[in-house]
Amino acid sequence: MNPAMDAPELDYRRQSPGVAARFGRLRQRPVILSVRGLGRVFGGHTAIGDISFEVHRREFLCVLGASGCGKSTLIRLVAGLDTPSSGAILLDGKPVAGPGPDRGMVFQGYTLFPWLTVKKNVMFGLRMCGKSPTEAECEAREWIALVGLSKFENAYPHQLSGGMKQRVAIARALANRPRILLMDEPFGALDAQTRAQMQDYLLEIWRNVDVTILFITHDLDEAVYLSDRILVLGANPGHVLEVIENPVPRPRSRDQFTAPEFLAAYRRISELIHPRGSATAEKIHIPRLTKAGDDVE
Repeated sequence: MNPAMDAPELDYRRQSPGVAARFGRLRQRPVILSVRGLGRVFGGHTAIGDISFEVHRREFLCVLGASGCGKSTLIRLVAGLDTPSSGAILLDGKPVAGPGPDRGMVFQGYTLFPWLTVKKNVMFGLRMCGKSPTEAECEAREWIALVGLSKFENAYPHQLSGGMKQRVAIARALANRPRILLMDEPFGALDAQTRAQMQDYLLEIWRNVDVTILFITHDLDEAVYLSDRILVLGANPGHVLEVIENPVPRPRSRDQFTAPEFLAAYRRISELIHPRGSATAEKIHIPRLTKAGDDVE
């Protein structure tokens, strides 16, 4: 049973004075990323159409939606790994035209170079940007320490757990000091306990590093726990249903999972993604394959 569905009703738009003040400050920050009328068509199929939103400096924006709404297509476009069919993507007011060091990317799959140690994986981007071996090694060690893996700097990826690999991937992405960190369901392949640990690691890193985060997820709890705002997408084609200002106060803790504000935000997202009367909200009918009288209990 989902506690969000049984909790007393609370308007998700109701904000405490502290939360309202925080959003007031957030709106005063410069816009880092501006997406305007974005569309992508694949062979006559419109994957996303007319998506527009902005992300402010040091904001943590989660993008969430049902399967097929174009979440991964959107983040690939922002990363410059794909080209939009229409619209524009501006980073610091300049059009995105291909990948660049101003955007760090962390994927769900483990993308570390298996033949390089943790330290050399993190050094890789620094060396590509022209840092000397000494400079790159010094900076890499600082980022490795930030993600709590100093004791493993000489280990190879196959010697690390899944969560440790993703911490290295985050350190590598941040080492070039990108303007925005793009994360495409980075914890989706992890077990529940490791995923929770990684969420806490990420919040701690974000609090200590001047970086803006665009985070793709399909997990409602994760979106509410991590985000400042939540961009909820609908499907066929992908489009913006609503941008929710997260009413849960910061700093966050897991005790808040049962707080009224958390449950109110969760409930609203669930209503948007699975509206009452939709096929996904209706009870699934499973045809009877056993003979009458068979004992299946």
